[in-house]
Amino acid sequence: MALQPLKHEMPVQEPKIRARNFQEVALGYTEEVAIAEANRCLNCKNQPCVQGCPVNISIPDFISKVKERDFEGAYNIISQSSSLPAVCGRVCPQETQCESKCTLGIKFQPVGIGRLERFVADYHNKNFSGEPELPQSNGHKVAVIGSGPSGLTCAGDLAKKGYKVTIFEALHLAGGVLVYGIPEFRLPKSIVQKEVDALKKYGVDVQTNVVVGKTITIDELFEDGYEAVFVGSGAGLPRFMGIPGESLKGVYSANEFLTRSNLMKAYKDSSSTPIMHAKRVAVVGGGNVAMDAARTALRLGAESVHIVYRRSMEELPARKEEVEHAEEEGIIFDILRNPVEIIGYHNPDDRRDPKNGFVTGIKVIKCELGEPDEKGRRRPVEIPGSEYVIDVDCVIMSIGTSPNPLIKNTTKGLEVNKHGGIIVEEETGATSKRGVYAGGDAVTGAATVILAMGAGKTAAKAIDEYLSE
Repeated sequence: MALQPLKHEMPVQEPKIRARNFQEVALGYTEEVAIAEANRCLNCKNQPCVQGCPVNISIPDFISKVKERDFEGAYNIISQSSSLPAVCGRVCPQETQCESKCTLGIKFQPVGIGRLERFVADYHNKNFSGEPELPQSNGHKVAVIGSGPSGLTCAGDLAKKGYKVTIFEALHLAGGVLVYGIPEFRLPKSIVQKEVDALKKYGVDVQTNVVVGKTITIDELFEDGYEAVFVGSGAGLPRFMGIPGESLKGVYSANEFLTRSNLMKAYKDSSSTPIMHAKRVAVVGGGNVAMDAARTALRLGAESVHIVYRRSMEELPARKEEVEHAEEEGIIFDILRNPVEIIGYHNPDDRRDPKNGFVTGIKVIKCELGEPDEKGRRRPVEIPGSEYVIDVDCVIMSIGTSPNPLIKNTTKGLEVNKHGGIIVEEETGATSKRGVYAGGDAVTGAATVILAMGAGKTAAKAIDEYLSE
């Protein structure tokens, strides 16, 4: 049988329908399509795809199980390396990681590794609910700060080795950015909950509403008997541009906007958390978070949503799939545009807040691409006199986030860089404070789920070695 050159298509909701609901866009492979896609794998001896995976999943081995219709066997192989397969299969940028190394991709489209991982994880979650075989306790206690992808991964790896692990989460639900940042239509929260519940079956204790640095400090955790601490608190401090008008009503950070919608379910009529149902929205930025915010605004009833990005479409950092989905749903891309001011008006009858009015537009200036910057991307150069105003009643800033300084400010001997990221040894995740390790966005600033998971895995291995000395 001739080898199929293209990936099997992922079935999705029709754009006009999905743009007005919060149900998952991608519908997943059937068993027969998954097997057909698995049969595209060449089962290379040197396994380059594994080298491209930050958590080193044995990709050809799990795909071979799919070929044999042993889907649970495939899940068992994946779960040896990944604590969050259903999540990774949905939100990881496989196209720049494992799939970018696929030998088949040299001549044809690479194997749909992420789609197969999602299929296998969903099959397991639907058909199996048994209890795992628990490891024998080794008597050691480890604290994990934050229940995002790095924290969940670190906790899972350590729990499987017999450690008593407690996760401390600041919010009222576990999952970190997986629940507050990524929308339901990309990652259903029921999927995240199943992954968290799976870790709890290994004995991981999850304590919510605990703000480490305020409710309790890292030094106090050591006093309470924890022998090592992993900091996976993420990067939840939003950045703004510092342009006029950012204090107007109707200006959000993407973090706040998505948290209100995703975690607090503000899009539901029964929710007590308010959110602006704007008619004309501008989202500033070009990453995955910007796409999520824009597509969420559309589903909240916006008639028009603009992505304002200072470089070209080729430089957009968001995943290609997310950009394509946004375009299909009608998101407008104002590329080579940079905001210079947010325009607003003041309501003289509103005596509660005389300084801040309401957004009516965003003034942007046209740009052209100049010489490459230190990362190799061509710099945007503003064109004098090219300013104009886009009429909007809501502006969402999605230009990045930084780690919250709370943990740094309340922990003696913990060193951070100029951006607020915790400084660690790359090979181990060890910080400047003995017994404290860190990884994910708390170290790197906002990055991908799978890179955070890789950091959690690295730290778990180092913690095990440290406590086994």
